[in-house]
Amino acid sequence: MRGALASGRRLGTLAGLFGLCVLLWALTPHFLTVANLLNVLEQTAINAVIAAGMTFVIVSGGIDLSVGSLVAVAGVVLAAALHRSMPIAVALAASLGVGVGFGLLNGVAITWGRLPPFIATLGMMSIARGCALLFTEGRPVSGFDPAFRSVATAKLAAIPAPVFVTVGVYLLAHFVLSATRFGRYVYSMGGNEEATRLSGVNVRLHKTLVYGVSGLASAVAAVLLTARLNSAQPIAGIMYELDAIAATVIGGTSLMGGEGGLGGTIIGALIMGVLRNGLNLLGVSSFVQQIVIGLVIVVAVLIDTMLKSRKT
Repeated sequence: MRGALASGRRLGTLAGLFGLCVLLWALTPHFLTVANLLNVLEQTAINAVIAAGMTFVIVSGGIDLSVGSLVAVAGVVLAAALHRSMPIAVALAASLGVGVGFGLLNGVAITWGRLPPFIATLGMMSIARGCALLFTEGRPVSGFDPAFRSVATAKLAAIPAPVFVTVGVYLLAHFVLSATRFGRYVYSMGGNEEATRLSGVNVRLHKTLVYGVSGLASAVAAVLLTARLNSAQPIAGIMYELDAIAATVIGGTSLMGGEGGLGGTIIGALIMGVLRNGLNLLGVSSFVQQIVIGLVIVVAVLIDTMLKSRKT
């Protein structure tokens, strides 16, 4: 029954994506073109990668407001390493390590420090942003080797490289979440954390690792963003947490925890990407776009709450 309900929600989300595409096609002839659709996929890649990590967090019953700031700090560390002529592999490892490290600190504050996830990650959002600004003295770092930039600029059969990176991230994340013991624990913690602990699961360890996964996803997004812009900025990633949460919730992951999956999240990310692209093509103000995105999140949460109440 639970699986059928989840499949039904994913189909409903997919139908919503299709309906949105049809609407935008009717409103502007520039939407349904190969060039624009490839642009949507490329634009969606960064948010989709962050949302993959956010899915782990929300399924486990938490929230991560620091992902945008982690994108910034991982990006500037990557840029600094590249500017010091470090090998690309070393620079990438440093960036990913920073993302994981900050994520694990979130998890430690929540599990061992017993802070609410909202407070812990809100504090980390400010700490990581401050670290990025302090590290660069508030200045962007730009100009990288073309070999590194190919991570974002290369194409295969006209499809941008970030799309392939995103597909790889989702295949790996889906395997971990659906076919490993760790993934089962993530769902179990979100469904009933106390029962999970009483069953012998080290909840502190696994919940800390969940936030490490979110930090890793933010760092991967930072690599894509830095390569694409040929610049790392300490102010990068502002409001990225909003888009990631929206994509996850729209995709059917319950903010109450214990339900959801990456199949729905990628559809939710595509809806966010299509919506932003369509609003840009229609000349809608960026300020109005923020209002629309906020309304979408509220409606998605209301739908989730109504479905939850019907089940109970």
